Amino acid sequence: MRGEAAKSVDEYLARCPAGAREHLEALRRALREELPEAEEAIRYDIPTLRLDDKNLIHFAAFAKHVAVYPAPRGAPELAEELAAYGGGKGTLQMPLDRPLPLDLVRRIARHLLAEHRERLVRRPDKRSR
Repeated sequence: MRGEAAKSVDEYLARCPAGAREHLEALRRALREELPEAEEAIRYDIPTLRLDDKNLIHFAAFAKHVAVYPAPRGAPELAEELAAYGGGKGTLQMPLDRPLPLDLVRRIARHLLAEHRERLVRRPDKRSR
């Protein structure tokens, strides 16, 4: 995945090895189902879903795993399941040699969407004043 950054999610996926690509395509489908209003973009050189001009969730491929960022490890309803997977404080790493926890990924997307909407209510766009 070295070299010039991909300009689209499709280009990013096309550059991935087959095993990682299959996982990423499944992640992409699951995330798009949960976040149909989000737009796809490349941010930080990885696929990103954006909403209201804000990055909502990222996903990426690595040599032995795929990852989703951010992983809300502090969310009580997700903490136990997230603990079963590697990754730092805000990352969910899913090994390429195991089935993807797509239900968990969908719930992460819903959780992030709810947080995003709550932030919009608390801090409406200053430009609309």
